[in-house]
Amino acid sequence: MKEVETLWEEVRELSLGKSGRVERLESPPTPLRFLREFVSPNKPCLISNATLHWPALSSWSHDDYLSRALSNDVVSLHLTPNGRADALVPAPSTSSSSLCFASPYVHRLLFPEALRLILSCGNANSSGTVAYAQQQNDCFRSEYSALAADCEPHIPWASQALGCLPEAVNLWIGNHLSETSFHKDHYENLYAVVCGQKHFLLLPPTDVHRMYIRQYPAAHYSFSQDSGQLKLELDNPARNVPWCSVNPYPSPETKDAEISQFPLYFNGPKPLECTVKAGEILYL
Repeated sequence: MKEVETLWEEVRELSLGKSGRVERLESPPTPLRFLREFVSPNKPCLISNATLHWPALSSWSHDDYLSRALSNDVVSLHLTPNGRADALVPAPSTSSSSLCFASPYVHRLLFPEALRLILSCGNANSSGTVAYAQQQNDCFRSEYSALAADCEPHIPWASQALGCLPEAVNLWIGNHLSETSFHKDHYENLYAVVCGQKHFLLLPPTDVHRMYIRQYPAAHYSFSQDSGQLKLELDNPARNVPWCSVNPYPSPETKDAEISQFPLYFNGPKPLECTVKAGEILYL
């Protein structure tokens, strides 16, 4: 086990340098530096003062501005009981598995109403749901195009370094209950925070064996008009989804059991933690 731990540390040092932290740049890099020092070695970095010139930094923090700009736009709102969409949850009683991979209920509605639901369920609203605008598939350009003038269509120094324009641009709006489970992403990502902050736990690709990827039955939430509540149902036809088994924030009641069940994660090197604030960009 000692040899494995040494290998873990050497891989991290190769990926991140001896600091063991996500490197912070106080201003956007040149395309050449970004390509040479971060893209080529697949090394994450946090860029400060990256989007302070965007009008969005001052205007999007005002709810009334967003509601006026998107007053007639229909957007996709993802609803779950707890803010954890696309995540493992206790399976319905009809399942032979104790856990399932649950997709959110997606509700299409006008943006002002979507924003009201996101803000009102900061502590879980009376309907027992948490709303999160987390549509993907280029949703900024397909659902929020009225806001396009508030930010650049791409990040020039990154586009030049990568040799292409963004394949997809997404906008996500949530609250403190919005959470995304561990997952892998094969894209070059640039996360720009406009309002609030987003906290990341990061692991290098070589740590995939610590994620305990297993097959889980797929399920989805549906909305019951009779009860006004979300209901979890297994997909039909049945299918399985490979997903990370580790919950990095186990409850006090389950912590010991989680550590015993997933020792490679909990007894190995801690994930890198990185908080991205308004005006900053995380390259990943």
